[in-house]
Amino acid sequence: MPAMHIRDATDADLEAITAIYAHHVRHGTGSFELEPPTEAQMRERRDAVSTAGWPWLVAEHAGRIAGFAYANQYRPRPAYRYCVEDSVYVAPDRQRTGTGRTLLGQLIRRCESIGARQMVAVIGDSANTGSIGLHLALGFEAAGILRDSGWKFGRWLDTVFMQRALGAGAGAPGTEDPGQPERSRPR
Repeated sequence: MPAMHIRDATDADLEAITAIYAHHVRHGTGSFELEPPTEAQMRERRDAVSTAGWPWLVAEHAGRIAGFAYANQYRPRPAYRYCVEDSVYVAPDRQRTGTGRTLLGQLIRRCESIGARQMVAVIGDSANTGSIGLHLALGFEAAGILRDSGWKFGRWLDTVFMQRALGAGAGAPGTEDPGQPERSRPR
């Protein structure tokens, strides 16, 4: 069986990334978007994440994109500069194969290496046992639930928050500089 390769996303991956995400928007409750974004919109999103210095990764297996994951600053205010939110999406035929776990594990390591201290998972639908289980397996803890916060597919959905410390976590001070944390921007 061919090995899976995790790498930074490129422009050539955007068609596959867009298709994977569109599937989840149309058929799942992990995303609260109702209409899938276009490839141009996904490019803008990827470029914004990359320009901010956060990783956007793909899993490549047998010559095709099996999934993608990225991190972005949790909220835009400067005090949140050490806190990232993760997103992980896997192609339908690659679910339950370790693709999500491998992607999220690499994303955690990359975010730790560039100075992030906390990672937050914002999971659509409290019945999303796959995503909740994935995050639990990689050290996330339950942080709360917003009950009935989204309306999709004719029903109310919860939003589940999970959190994991990265690197030193809160065990060491950050900087009072309101700029970016002490991290190099990956390229």
